[in-house]
Amino acid sequence: MAGRVEGKVAFITGAARGQGRSHALRLAQEGADIIAVDICEGVPYEVSPPATEDDLAETVRQVEALDRRIVAKKADVRDFDAVKAAVEEGVSQLGRLDIVSANAGVVGTPTPAESLPEDEWRTMIDINLSGVWHTVKATIPHLKAGGNGGSIVLTSSVAGIRGYANMAHYVSAKHGVVGLTRTLAMELAPASIRVNSVHPTQVNTDMIHNQPIYDLFAGKSGASRDEFAEASSRLQLLPIPWVEPVDISNALLFLASDEARYITGAALNVDAGSYLL
Repeated sequence: MAGRVEGKVAFITGAARGQGRSHALRLAQEGADIIAVDICEGVPYEVSPPATEDDLAETVRQVEALDRRIVAKKADVRDFDAVKAAVEEGVSQLGRLDIVSANAGVVGTPTPAESLPEDEWRTMIDINLSGVWHTVKATIPHLKAGGNGGSIVLTSSVAGIRGYANMAHYVSAKHGVVGLTRTLAMELAPASIRVNSVHPTQVNTDMIHNQPIYDLFAGKSGASRDEFAEASSRLQLLPIPWVEPVDISNALLFLASDEARYITGAALNVDAGSYLL
């Protein structure tokens, strides 16, 4: 039986690990070839440990183990020219582009708005909002050139549809992704290119499993993983502390597939009901 995205090519940012690697593997399982990029180095003010070139190589290994092709490059989404070059090389090798996952992002340091350093605000916006814009700007010409329509999925967050104290930079960037989604959906509909956003709650990756995030959610210094899990559970309607990367990947797969052929401009929550609290 053919896969749900058989014969298609997907471009994924932040693909070295976490949600990005999960997206690459889930789409590959369903028949897609992959163009993958990641910065593979640290970012100022980011609390989670950086992905590495070895991490990106492991994504390549796992995709190839599924008998799919992958073109992987080190690129920073803040650098439009680097993203554009990676897309062009991937399309040159793989022949087309059908799916775009603007997944790369950082969570930053929890800080009250009045104390937030200017550089940290700019870094957050540059990666989590401008980086998404660079991704779509670099890929739209290739989607249009294919003449087959396409699917763009922008990773926002529950923080893109509600507020969180001490995370003004992150919340602002993720809200901006929603506005970009809606605008692009309107602009690209004549070319049958659909644009949607996904809004995860906490996802079981390195982005949440670090001391500053534990302390933010637990409301104390030196909080343990268990204390974070308990606090995080109180922010979900369903009785879980977080979702798994594949839960977001399954949402991406649905939006990328023909099953969602008439869905555009939508915000799909994968949040265990946290938006309602």
